[in-house]
Amino acid sequence: MRSPSPIPLSPARAAWITLALLSGLNMLNYLDRYVMSAVLTPMQKELRLDDGDAGWAASAFMFGYFLTAPLFGYLGDRFPRKYLMMGGVIVWSLATACSGWAQNFVQLFAIRIFVGVGEACFVTMGPSWISDLFASTRRNMAITLFYVAIPFGSAIGFTIGGWFAQHGDWRHAFIYAGLPGVLFALSLLFLREPSRGEADGIEGKVTKHPKAKMGEVFGLLLNRRYNLLIWGYTAQTFSIGAFGIWGPTFLYRIHQLPLGQASTIFGEMLAGTGLVATLLGGFMASSLRKRTPAGYTWVMALSMIVAMPVCYFALTVQNANLSLIGLGASMFFLFLPTGPICSEMFEIVPVHLRASAMAVCTFIIHLFGDLGSPAAVGHVSDLTGSLQKGVLILPAVLLIGAVLWSLLVRFTREPIKMEA
Repeated sequence: MRSPSPIPLSPARAAWITLALLSGLNMLNYLDRYVMSAVLTPMQKELRLDDGDAGWAASAFMFGYFLTAPLFGYLGDRFPRKYLMMGGVIVWSLATACSGWAQNFVQLFAIRIFVGVGEACFVTMGPSWISDLFASTRRNMAITLFYVAIPFGSAIGFTIGGWFAQHGDWRHAFIYAGLPGVLFALSLLFLREPSRGEADGIEGKVTKHPKAKMGEVFGLLLNRRYNLLIWGYTAQTFSIGAFGIWGPTFLYRIHQLPLGQASTIFGEMLAGTGLVATLLGGFMASSLRKRTPAGYTWVMALSMIVAMPVCYFALTVQNANLSLIGLGASMFFLFLPTGPICSEMFEIVPVHLRASAMAVCTFIIHLFGDLGSPAAVGHVSDLTGSLQKGVLILPAVLLIGAVLWSLLVRFTREPIKMEA
């Protein structure tokens, strides 16, 4: 069976339509990921999970995510990305829906692993596709728009889950969240996939040498700038991952907000602050990048430096309103460097290693970041009998990230010349 022919459009219009579709799929990605956070309390009660088990169940998809990301990065630098990404969206969507039928911890954990497998396929290839559609002068804003979908998708997931947690069956939240992705995945068939390096004007050079060598991929781990970027990114991911899972439950337990209200408020804050911060961070980074090669990294470092004390305040203040304000401000600064992170990565690595670099980054930030951070918070909560003490590990981790990204500013002096 032949796939549908791409819709004939001008290159510029086709690029923006493709970006819109990929951003929509990224929104569904995070919707499916965070719907569990909103239904964590009723799910724990029915499946009899303590906080530690709940944390592992919430981050189970990361096992599939980080274990398969290097494989998909390898495939994404060698084969057409369109069909691989479509398959990934279908897998994560069906697995999300099936999460609603889990009867115990083991079943839920196993199903969520497949959510991560599908997400890894899409996330490692999506940004590299976008980087081949937009020239370097527009790439940061294009990638920023792609990542604007993160707070929107997360907020919708919290809202859907919060409604079912308070008014319906928590299992139905997974089913309604997962199934739409199957239909949206098929729309990828109508897109034209760009050649690698097309937007950089070196398409022919990349075509002659399309395959990334394994030695080059492992060599990324010896690149000082790349390492500072991804380990700082790991600290940010660690905190955001635990933040996203435990946020509504924190408001419910510590500040006695009704569970549905806590999920809705958290989701609304996430959408509002995430949208403004992601867009503002992209504009700021693009503006600074015209003045200094360290423009992207300045935004990254300063956002983390400010986020750390604000996060500590939000998690320790006893007044509910002040805590909400602090949480919103923390989200703002954590989302501010979203676009520049990926843009800086593509400045560091050669064109033909972009998918592989994204895959290695994905592997590291999730293995050492949000794979274990929800469970770490949960275990500290179980040991101390206080979720408030459990979440205090997050500002400490943000301090580490601030130091690493500050060093990255120091070592980002000249832009890396693109190589074929």
